[in-house]
Amino acid sequence: MSQIQAQVTRRTLLAAAATAGAVGMVPQAFAATEAPVIKPFKFRATDEQLIDLHRRVAATRWPDEENVADDSQGVRLETIKKLAKHWKHHDWRNVEARLNAFPQFTTEIDGLDIHFIHVKSKHENALPIIITHGWPGSVIEQLKIIKPLTDPTAYGGTEADAFHVVIPSLPGYGFSGKPRETGWNPPRIAKAWAVLMERLGYTKYVAQGGDWGNAVTELMAVQQPPGLLGIHTNMAATVPAEISKSLAAGTPPEGLSADERRAWDQLDDFNKNGLGYAIEMNNRPQTLYGIVDSPIGLAAWMLDHDIRSYRMIARSIDGEKEGLSPDDVLDNVSLYWLTNTAISSARLYWDNAHHPSGGFFDPRGIKIPVAVSAFPDEIYQAPQSWAKKAYPKLIHYNRLPKGGHFAAWEQPALFTSELRASFKSLRDQI
Repeated sequence: MSQIQAQVTRRTLLAAAATAGAVGMVPQAFAATEAPVIKPFKFRATDEQLIDLHRRVAATRWPDEENVADDSQGVRLETIKKLAKHWKHHDWRNVEARLNAFPQFTTEIDGLDIHFIHVKSKHENALPIIITHGWPGSVIEQLKIIKPLTDPTAYGGTEADAFHVVIPSLPGYGFSGKPRETGWNPPRIAKAWAVLMERLGYTKYVAQGGDWGNAVTELMAVQQPPGLLGIHTNMAATVPAEISKSLAAGTPPEGLSADERRAWDQLDDFNKNGLGYAIEMNNRPQTLYGIVDSPIGLAAWMLDHDIRSYRMIARSIDGEKEGLSPDDVLDNVSLYWLTNTAISSARLYWDNAHHPSGGFFDPRGIKIPVAVSAFPDEIYQAPQSWAKKAYPKLIHYNRLPKGGHFAAWEQPALFTSELRASFKSLRDQI
């Protein structure tokens, strides 16, 4: 029996306690006869932290303007200065209120405190789902979809669309603990998430993720913990081996369909122009002291994740109506700042590189049902032909008309509809 499995005990008692809000009263122990603790959680930054944040933004020492007329050198000075100006009016207390309006908890799994949001639907036959964010995201990515998923009749759905929603913070991110040892890579996180769902009393459930959340979710599917019925991904790992070889060579193979060639072009562009942040965090995350000391440095680092997301955010900062508003962006950056998780979150890249779990977009041989939502402005829009090969039990595939890397955050209505459709065929198994 593994260390993780040994901690899973008295599931029914904990589920009842969590529902009653009395979980903090359960004594902590790791003996098989004792129940692990699940503690209620809320966060409030101190006034001093917020004053210091705004002081640092105001005291930013700016570099020279880029000497090109586009964004080929990175986040443009005009863009980040506009975001800094907006930061003066950003209301973190409003963010706290929205977060703290949802039931939040922490529990120790495999020696680390894991934070999670847990919202149960009022509908008895709701389908439990665990949703995992990525980098540079957080649980803030999913706040807009919680109510539509748990209370579908108030958001254009039916009682049969209801979910019980669990949204954990990745280790080293947000309000979860910061690992003090190496090895907290996606396979280990996947095992921890299975423990969490069992600890909450869910014997049948589904999982969803994008970015690192996809890696964790797909590895849950590979591990096939008891109760996992299927998964949904908005950043699928479907790239065939021959396509990976052609990307390394820089020459597309013959015979690609239009969708496949578009995906190849997107991946080729990302490989050539979009991996700077990942290369640094894969190799030298501890060197990033500047983003721990400067809120503007942190914001710029997080904005420069992928070019389509950056350009969408830049248009929003310029006043255009886009998937994410400047306040959305600052909600998330401020969470990283106030929890001091810029470097602890970056170490996930190092852990994955030094404890490899396979290529990020390589098919993993998943044997359980998989649903894919392919958003056009993702790092690459997975073609249906690749998805069918990667996932033998593909139960849903859809190419969306809009949306990018932060799909649930950018397009919550579309994302909600996708989850409802994706898991409809699995609901009779709960």
